[in-house]
Amino acid sequence: MSRGLNWLQALAGGQALAGYPASIKVIDGSLGARAARFVAVVPDVENPFPRARNGEVGLLEGWGLGKAVDEAIEADREKTEKQVLVAVVDVPSQAYGRREEALGIHQALAGAVDAYARARLAGHPVVSLLVGKAMSGAFLAHGYQAQRIIALRDLGVMVHAMGKAAAARITLRSVEELEALAESVPPMAYDIDNYATLGLLWKTLSVDDIEQPAGDDLQRVRDCLERAVEDIGNSSDLRGRLGASNREASSRVREMLRAQW
Repeated sequence: MSRGLNWLQALAGGQALAGYPASIKVIDGSLGARAARFVAVVPDVENPFPRARNGEVGLLEGWGLGKAVDEAIEADREKTEKQVLVAVVDVPSQAYGRREEALGIHQALAGAVDAYARARLAGHPVVSLLVGKAMSGAFLAHGYQAQRIIALRDLGVMVHAMGKAAAARITLRSVEELEALAESVPPMAYDIDNYATLGLLWKTLSVDDIEQPAGDDLQRVRDCLERAVEDIGNSSDLRGRLGASNREASSRVREMLRAQW
């Protein structure tokens, strides 16, 4: 059982909704006084696409995520208070493969990104909880569009464009050389502390048992998710990501573009 599934079930309770691929788990529950839809991508050893059997986000997953979010948008279209969307993130990669490329994985993942973005712009608070890996296009498709991103503090929680072994091959370096480089170049690092310096995380939380959420751990995370929703309020943008020192150049460029525009 994956971390993503464990946290999804612990946070949401209830039964997963029917009508989705086996690798997409969607549970409607609550977060404080708000209705919430919890969504996770989980391993499926019988996935018809072999490259997507270990929790990767592939064709079925991209379209499934888009469906889950689109349904929430449609259900709340006439409501003043929109359902909270909680992306529980434990995704090791997008599903690389010739079949995936030929059948349009870029469109499937773009569909998921578009759905999350439209939900956010329509007034749905979107929060991401990183409980495991958040890698590559998988994280872009599932979780990165959130107004608030929360990460659990654990060596198994990491964010990057690609896995270490793949990055080593692409850059013609050893894994050890990449790790040494990451000490001076934060965007090259995988750990949560370095990622936090980029301003993309709203909070990091320590838990006693990240594999089996329960008790105080579970309550601490639920409380943090509720505070994130309160902090989002009526906003629908991602401006909160530009305040960190390592994003100073990005902030300056945006200011200059606004002035010149």
